[in-house]
Amino acid sequence: MPTNQMSRASEPVLGQGESGSEPGSEPGSGKPSSALTLTASLLGFALTCLDASVVNVALPTIGSSFGAGMSGLQWVVDAYTLAFAALMLSTGAFSDRAGASRAYALGTVVFTLASAACGLAPNLPALVGARVVQGVAAAVVLPASLALVRQAYAEPARRARAVAAWAAGGSLAVALGPVAGGALIAAWNWRGIFFVNLPVGAVILLLLLRAPRSRPRPAPLDLPGQLTAVVALTALTFAVIEGGTAGRVALLTAVVAGAAFLRIETRQAHPVVPLGLFRNRTVATTVAVGSAVSVAFYSMVFVFSLFFQQVQHHSALYAGLLFLPMTSLIAVTNVVAGKITGRYGPRLPMLVGQPVAAAGLLALLCVDARTSPVLVAVLLVPLALGCALTVPPLTAAMMDAVPADRAGLAAGVLNAARQVSGGLGIAVFGALVASGFETGMRLSLAVSAALLTVTFALSFRLSGRSASQT
Repeated sequence: MPTNQMSRASEPVLGQGESGSEPGSEPGSGKPSSALTLTASLLGFALTCLDASVVNVALPTIGSSFGAGMSGLQWVVDAYTLAFAALMLSTGAFSDRAGASRAYALGTVVFTLASAACGLAPNLPALVGARVVQGVAAAVVLPASLALVRQAYAEPARRARAVAAWAAGGSLAVALGPVAGGALIAAWNWRGIFFVNLPVGAVILLLLLRAPRSRPRPAPLDLPGQLTAVVALTALTFAVIEGGTAGRVALLTAVVAGAAFLRIETRQAHPVVPLGLFRNRTVATTVAVGSAVSVAFYSMVFVFSLFFQQVQHHSALYAGLLFLPMTSLIAVTNVVAGKITGRYGPRLPMLVGQPVAAAGLLALLCVDARTSPVLVAVLLVPLALGCALTVPPLTAAMMDAVPADRAGLAAGVLNAARQVSGGLGIAVFGALVASGFETGMRLSLAVSAALLTVTFALSFRLSGRSASQT
């Protein structure tokens, strides 16, 4: 009986290429309401990405301000990433239940207030605590923003381009993050990187006042599944960061909680994550590719932020400028990837993007403390371009694989996997470079390239059809 219930609950999620919109929304392909929804969604996604990237260049300054070591600095990054990832499964489903527009507004309000708390933090524990709240709010914002885009654009080819524009907004924030962070630190101090979120949050809320409302999709709450998922993900990241006896206890906790989560989800009539979802080949492939790309990109931004400042002893502003060649082309590449996806389908840009990113990682193996920082900045470009070619098509493929009223769940699953992978990558590679920077850096590059090679092979499983043909 529980298995049959799970199967029935999973069936709507496994629909392929449905073009309906959420009842009660006002979708379209070119209406002003669609453009307004896309703008609001894009800004929210950009805000969450900005806070993930802008913090990296501030880490040495934060460390000096609070006397924090490597573990403490990792928690400034991972407190946000972990809360973001651990709750996104739940918040994706919450977005569908409450209505994407309502969930998005709530997440934006909490994120903006938490940003103010980060900027006012008197010590490292307070900053880490505020970062956790930021991550919780971001976990609401991201799947809701993508669900709004999915609901506003019913036609697959137009939706692929809209998703690419949405991704470009996040990419632009990633590009501006290190430079803006370095400039704010030079002109003021590290607190300015959080206060800059306040006006952006206000603009998003103003746009939402004019955006179409989404109708809620009532569904029972899978509280046991949500709690065990949060415990498992939190314990796993803690184990990787801390190590030692506490790390071993945390790892055991993660295994037990993970097993409990899987057992609960197979027996729930309305699971937070229908496990049958992963029988869909498109879903399984996009989750795997998205995870590998997140490890490669976000972990390398973390590692090379430390490399530029702690190994080569450059300022935060100069380090931010060194990332500009890497990040400045991402937004444009996202848009190009969306056009290619709309015409040829997601497989082609993904099959091109992953080898380019892997080649970029392998080229960085020659870098050491004496390498020109400008040359390092140039060598980071292929990694960025390859990832930028890959992310929009995999996101569009995931959105095409589910009906509009389950877009929040799909976005939550994809981005939870990406955030967990990125956070674990930072934790593992941070531990590697802490024990010997150049050796750890090269090992991190090799592992990332190997992951992308595996997911490149998996990408051949995707359909080669264009979005307009689905």
